[in-house]
Amino acid sequence: MSLRSPRLITALAFAGLAAVGLAGCATPPSAADGNSGENADFVACMVSDFGGFNDKGFNQAVLAGLDTAEKEYGVRTVRLESKSENDYGPNLDQSVSQGCDFTITVGFSLAEATKAAAEKNRDSNFAIIDDASIDLPNVKPVVFDTAQASFLAGYLAAGHSQTGVVAAFGGQPFPPVLLFLDGYADGIAHYNEQNGTDVRLLGWDKASQEGTFSGSFVDIAAGKALTQTFIDQGADVVMPVAGSLYQGSIEAIRDSGQDVALIGVDNDIVAIAPEQADVVLTSVMKQMADAVVELIGEAVADDFSAESYVGDLANAGVTIAPFHDFADQVSPELVAELDALRQSIIDGDIVVQSDNSPR
Repeated sequence: MSLRSPRLITALAFAGLAAVGLAGCATPPSAADGNSGENADFVACMVSDFGGFNDKGFNQAVLAGLDTAEKEYGVRTVRLESKSENDYGPNLDQSVSQGCDFTITVGFSLAEATKAAAEKNRDSNFAIIDDASIDLPNVKPVVFDTAQASFLAGYLAAGHSQTGVVAAFGGQPFPPVLLFLDGYADGIAHYNEQNGTDVRLLGWDKASQEGTFSGSFVDIAAGKALTQTFIDQGADVVMPVAGSLYQGSIEAIRDSGQDVALIGVDNDIVAIAPEQADVVLTSVMKQMADAVVELIGEAVADDFSAESYVGDLANAGVTIAPFHDFADQVSPELVAELDALRQSIIDGDIVVQSDNSPR
């Protein structure tokens, strides 16, 4: 699948999501009203993970793609929000009973439930974000080689750091999480090799695959506590790979009163929360909304396939976000180095390797 040029997901678009009526497991979902176009009989559905559609992160970004597809293709849509993992199966059952032609499940934690639903409903098509474990003719895996973009973020973090100490932590040690961390570590190591420096990374060791994990993707307080620990150890750039826990990291940074920057993941954090622009150096982005729009377009055109989509730098499926308020603090030389590294990765001159890669 070839994605179109990435759309700019604006802060306004994300803000609008907060007002969307979300259907929970216990409440029958309602399809969007008002569509009368040629695709009005096509129903595209989405099931969130337990973070919910208003998580200011992963689920919210994917929902933005569903909303765009609804407008672009004139399809009807159904949103099924999970409050816990126990909702996954019932919500997928609801997607089938609601007549969904194509259901997208958001996150690797839905893999088991998605596989079960697809096996029971061979006439329905599914896609799952961030998981490639399902081998069925009616399930399309949608994964992202985030190590490539994280490599750039790690190089940037090392170049930006004034203390020579940067940090990262994960929510739980799942491959999509570890993939971010591996690329970040390699980017820092590459910066050290190229510049004769010794910037240290706290929270992750790629060689041993051991590091710091919060144990949660929703416990904001845990994110704050871990970030404060890293700040106390001298880190002045922190990358939390833990869903909504970045919000706790920002709290810790602000409370510290120190000059510490955050690197977000999944989405451009500043697009979601513009008020945090003075804290967010950049974000490692998966262009999930773009992928969702493209997937729904293919399904509407009866062009569904179970072939995996892998987003990378070459197809603009992953990238790093603009520097926003930090633009004046990132030197032209460092920007040029990042641009050159990006092209070297695309050309294959630099290979970012990880045992957690979806390839």
